[in-house]
Amino acid sequence: MTDTDSPPAPAPEPAPHPAKPHKVSHHTLTVIGLVTGVVLGLILNYFATDPAKGELLPQAAAVVAIAKTIGSLFLRLMFMVVLPLVFSALALAVVEIGDLRSLGRMGLWTLLFTAILSGSAVLIGVGLVNGFQPGKTLSEAQRDRLTERFADDARKGVAKAEQAKPFGTVLVDLLPENPLQEMVGAIDGSSKGNGMLAVMVFSLICGVAITSQPEKCAGFVSWLEGLHAISMAVIQFAIGLAPLGAGCLVFALAAQLGFDMIRTLVWFVLTTVFGLALQLFVVYSIVLYVFARMSPAHFFNAVLDAILVAFGTSSSSATLPTALRVAENELKIPSRISSFVLTVGATGNQNGTALFEGVVILFLAQVMGVELTGIQQFQVVLMAILAGVGTAGVPGGSIPLIVVVMQSVGIPGASIGIILGVDRLLDMCRTVVNVVGDLVVTSCVARAEGNSE
Repeated sequence: MTDTDSPPAPAPEPAPHPAKPHKVSHHTLTVIGLVTGVVLGLILNYFATDPAKGELLPQAAAVVAIAKTIGSLFLRLMFMVVLPLVFSALALAVVEIGDLRSLGRMGLWTLLFTAILSGSAVLIGVGLVNGFQPGKTLSEAQRDRLTERFADDARKGVAKAEQAKPFGTVLVDLLPENPLQEMVGAIDGSSKGNGMLAVMVFSLICGVAITSQPEKCAGFVSWLEGLHAISMAVIQFAIGLAPLGAGCLVFALAAQLGFDMIRTLVWFVLTTVFGLALQLFVVYSIVLYVFARMSPAHFFNAVLDAILVAFGTSSSSATLPTALRVAENELKIPSRISSFVLTVGATGNQNGTALFEGVVILFLAQVMGVELTGIQQFQVVLMAILAGVGTAGVPGGSIPLIVVVMQSVGIPGASIGIILGVDRLLDMCRTVVNVVGDLVVTSCVARAEGNSE
């Protein structure tokens, strides 16, 4: 056989492609940064504390100061877009609902049930924190140390408490005399009226006004959408720095507070989870039975898929497609109702987040030794409900608004670092409450619409 008749040589096997390196998720990096910060801070607290004075040695204090500076830059990146975010988010939330007159009964029922669930959520959170007082588990010495660290902010908080307004004045100040003045002074507390609460009310009124002139305001709505997109982009930049920024904040706190901080955080987590469980299983069951005439057991079995997706993604927006499928296929709700209510609810019915915000604010007030009057706690309830409406349905979306509400009642904004280490776990839990709350409202609206028709 000649060379030309010889069988062709086998083609060389292609070289195997190198395996792509596994990309570590952002929340995993954040957890690593927070755990690292806590561990290093506790080590520094244990080995570099002067036994006689109970304070960190000068060299260790210098390291903590550097960490606090990095953490403050991380927070400042979020602070600077909070006002644009609040204004655009709340106004657009109302625009998404649309003209209540044209939407008729469905829009009114949605608002009614959303108000019921959000109000009950915040009241549960505030009641539990006042009852269990998890922030008071911090030792007196450590609280004094924290108060000294935030001395200027603490003095402002005391001054605010002493200048508490009568209830009637608080109600009048909900309508800002000068919205721009309230916006300028909302962050540092120098506003003439109710500060951020007045800004929130002004945003809602703007949204209602836009729905009355939709054609003429189309350009302004586009501007609001752009402003909201910019604000969210900047916050995403900040969240991208969370492994370093939040790690530095927690490192500084752990170095100053030691193991007392761990015990206090455990009480905070237990209080929050208990409140979310009450909202999820008790309040929702009562509302379903009374208003939707539905068996809670049947409901929770039907929405199990949405619960699992919400817990895994920590995002109401990401869970929306699953929630729509569950509402139509499992709960047998007409698509015209489920599409409207669930789409609006993904941003406008964040009652799990509202409960969390109320708990965080009062907890940090207790930790920092800031005594809130009854009027100030009423402000916290209102602002937490409104902040729940304006919170983006994405992981960590509530943190910037929590800081604003804190500062409006005299709680140092930087103290938010205390709870950042456990926020991811609680974010997963409150997202479940948010998504199930949307489905509860949808079921109630469907029942009300069926009765009306």
